[in-house]
Amino acid sequence: MNQPSGEQPSPGNGSPPKLPILSQSSPADDGPQGALAADPPLKPDEDFLAELAQQSEKLETATPQEILRWAVDRYGDKFSMATAFGPEGMTIIHMLSEIAPQTPIFNLDTGYQFQETLDLRERIIDRYGITVEFKQPELTVEQYEAAHGGPVYKTNPNQCCFDRKLKVLHQAAKGLHAWASAIRRDQSPDRAKAPIVGWDRKFQLVKVSPLANWTKKDVWSMITKNDIPYNELHDKGYPSVGCQPCTRSVLLGEDERAGRWSGFQKTECGLHD
Repeated sequence: MNQPSGEQPSPGNGSPPKLPILSQSSPADDGPQGALAADPPLKPDEDFLAELAQQSEKLETATPQEILRWAVDRYGDKFSMATAFGPEGMTIIHMLSEIAPQTPIFNLDTGYQFQETLDLRERIIDRYGITVEFKQPELTVEQYEAAHGGPVYKTNPNQCCFDRKLKVLHQAAKGLHAWASAIRRDQSPDRAKAPIVGWDRKFQLVKVSPLANWTKKDVWSMITKNDIPYNELHDKGYPSVGCQPCTRSVLLGEDERAGRWSGFQKTECGLHD
């Protein structure tokens, strides 16, 4: 297991603690990852990356449904979606139920998710007949905390996300050509430059972001219009929902992701930064 380097955070010094920077190399194994391990593999050479950039530019004015249709037509059964059951993800699931309901969808189940999040998975089954697969770490929460002398999220949430999300996603992405992301450019500075279609160097596959140009208003307008199921925590002051220990409700005027890893210099779990 990769271990973080650097000093441990020191809460209470008047500013959010700095967290150790983890290696960005693949944590899964030393072999090919993502689309490089697919059959046939995709290789991000200069021509391929140029083609992706050109296609992304073409799709800038496309609707999310058109972007998803392009991805399904292009990558077929090697196109998938990872979801945390956020409002954006729920709109994409709704679209896929009409465009390509056979698309495999999975959730990174860290073992720390809210019960409301787990319940939403069952509502998706009831509404769309789609079963979102849980992808889980090798160790249970109990085993993981016992191995580290307690909850890692309290002292080093970067390590916890790395072990219980990023490693799992590397394994889930292996053999795929592309996956759908539910990020919006207006959510955070980290996401502001996200292309519609691009090469995800961290996970070594094509990343498709059909909602990149949408706003929060666009998302909730679609949810309301189509009565799309959503996490009940959104009605209780949680605009962005992650793991229960690392998520709080936000205050009036705060950024919608301010409730994630509050008290740490951290805004992303590592999937999209």
